[in-house]
Amino acid sequence: MQSSLDRSQPRSAQTALWLGIVFSFAFTALIWWAGQRLHAIEKLPDQGASWYYWQLPNPTLWSRVTAWGGYLLHQVTIWAAIYYAQTRVKKYTKGLQAINWFALGANALFIVLHFIQTHFWYDGLAQDVSIFSSQGSVIVMLVWILLMENSRRGLFMGKRAPIGKEIGRAARQYHGYVFSWAAIYTFWYHPMETSSGHLVGFVYMFFLLLQGSLFLTRIHVNRWWMLTQEVMVLFHGAMVAFVQAGPTGFWPMFFFGFFGIFVITQMHGLGLSKAWRWLLGGGYLALVIGIYTWRGWNKIDEIVRIPVIEYALVAVLALLIWLVLQAAKLFTRRKAVLVSDEQGT
Repeated sequence: MQSSLDRSQPRSAQTALWLGIVFSFAFTALIWWAGQRLHAIEKLPDQGASWYYWQLPNPTLWSRVTAWGGYLLHQVTIWAAIYYAQTRVKKYTKGLQAINWFALGANALFIVLHFIQTHFWYDGLAQDVSIFSSQGSVIVMLVWILLMENSRRGLFMGKRAPIGKEIGRAARQYHGYVFSWAAIYTFWYHPMETSSGHLVGFVYMFFLLLQGSLFLTRIHVNRWWMLTQEVMVLFHGAMVAFVQAGPTGFWPMFFFGFFGIFVITQMHGLGLSKAWRWLLGGGYLALVIGIYTWRGWNKIDEIVRIPVIEYALVAVLALLIWLVLQAAKLFTRRKAVLVSDEQGT
């Protein structure tokens, strides 16, 4: 098994990654330490799965302006950085470019601003949009990764799904805009609260923002670091479900669902030996047998819900990208015809 970091990469890139990881944990610790004062903020009673508990009962103009303003400024700044990198830098480099340092600084600045915004005005975007929009944005990102990585690691046990190369190229070309939207939207959706779910979630968001700042560098495509972005949802989802409903709740749906995707798809992009893959697959099956012997085999369908949904969404996403590409081609042809007709007259 090769090292998690490619040693041929310049020290500046490795340093930026490791400092970013340290920053992620340190700032999360700051959120926990400072967040004790947020417990005094009055909240409405929990109203079920579709209700987001951590929001003000009576939002103000400034709570909305600061949340939405912070999100929009953050989003436009990072989109602009990605566009600049794609149009000016263009090629992957071993070290960090100036635009990478800009993106790292911008993300750090907006993290600090969101911290301040939480403690002065509290509310995030949750006040105005559904909790399912935040969850959905992360699902879109995870499904997009499965589609984008199909040509490298396959989709089912190392076998590629029959998805056109043109669709894969489009997914790779525009993934930065989609992923930054998913991360930044989710980041500003939540106030910087101190529940275990929030804290793990913010570490996850900080990792995604860090990854998004390292675009067009070799370390950005380090397969172990990329895998980290995918599998963290396993621990976050299972932990939040466990805290909400306890050991007899629905946490196995998230744990075995995302673990199943790891066994079926993600581990095949790591260059692991066949022995390692059999060991991981066997460990998954052993855990399933152990948990459902205790939990009841009538609930075994839980483990396939998330994989079935995500793989079905890969097909839907591929179709949508194909439709957009066809529409773009049609528009280009019609525009060319119009130009030709005008020149002819």
